[in-house]
Amino acid sequence: MPRLGVLGTLVLDTIHRPGVDGDALTDWGGIAYSLAALEAVAPIGWDVFPLIKVGADLRQGADEFFDGLERVESLDGVLTVPEPNNRVDLYYSSKPRRCERLTGGVPGWTWSELAGTASSCDALIVNFIAGWEIDLETAGHLRSEYGGSVYADIHSLLLAVGPDGVRSLRPLPEWPEWRQCFDVVQMNEEELSALAQTDRDPADEARDSVLHGPETLFVTHGAAGSRWYVRAAGGVHEGEAPTEPVAAEVSDPTGCGDVWGAACASSLLAGADAAGAAERANRLAGLAARHRGTKGLAMALQSETGSGGRE
Repeated sequence: MPRLGVLGTLVLDTIHRPGVDGDALTDWGGIAYSLAALEAVAPIGWDVFPLIKVGADLRQGADEFFDGLERVESLDGVLTVPEPNNRVDLYYSSKPRRCERLTGGVPGWTWSELAGTASSCDALIVNFIAGWEIDLETAGHLRSEYGGSVYADIHSLLLAVGPDGVRSLRPLPEWPEWRQCFDVVQMNEEELSALAQTDRDPADEARDSVLHGPETLFVTHGAAGSRWYVRAAGGVHEGEAPTEPVAAEVSDPTGCGDVWGAACASSLLAGADAAGAAERANRLAGLAARHRGTKGLAMALQSETGSGGRE
């Protein structure tokens, strides 16, 4: 049975909605959104294999979350560490604008820690939830020594952490080196703008990244859909994947990018092209926006898509 490794950080989120007092939701977040989505849409026959470090303070609760995932066959890649687990307070002033405050300090992975478990995976999703899941040196080893395909959502790689734990977008001078480490990269439009030089069209940055880094790059635009760029003979092919109107009011945009990435990566592994993968990811992320938190998310996605975990 082929194995899909999922590298990221499990976070205990507390989500505060704008203008709603006393209605904060505390639930598993971070890589939990990716795992919940893969529970619903992972390719038929694939085993989902988490590569996650969990603080000892929350390991029991984490195991209860993992127990609810039927597609996860093994927890051999889940390590307990003494550092306090990551917790995030998300304060929404408007959708999707938010302030994110991080506490905790689960460390990233060294290549010596990751090499053995990664080699057991036929493909790998690297989702930068904390932003330091792997450093550039480890990413380089992954590129040169791991034989499978690597899909990376670089989201928090571009987020700094202030003294008060508040996260903010930052530049990434090493991007030319980072982009060579992955086969497929996902980012949102703000992150693409941060990577581009101030006098450069972000679309040109995307095209340049594909020519000198990943074969495929996806840029998400929230409710407006997404755009894809694929390296091809003679240059870069690109296109848009508009999203379908969301009939129901958006309940919670938290984790929609993680659901998007899980749906996109699983579609590519199942043989879809970039356009088809982006269209499916748009649809699943739109469904996730109607659901608060990760509890029941997999079932909600299965119910709405009629997939039963095998869409």
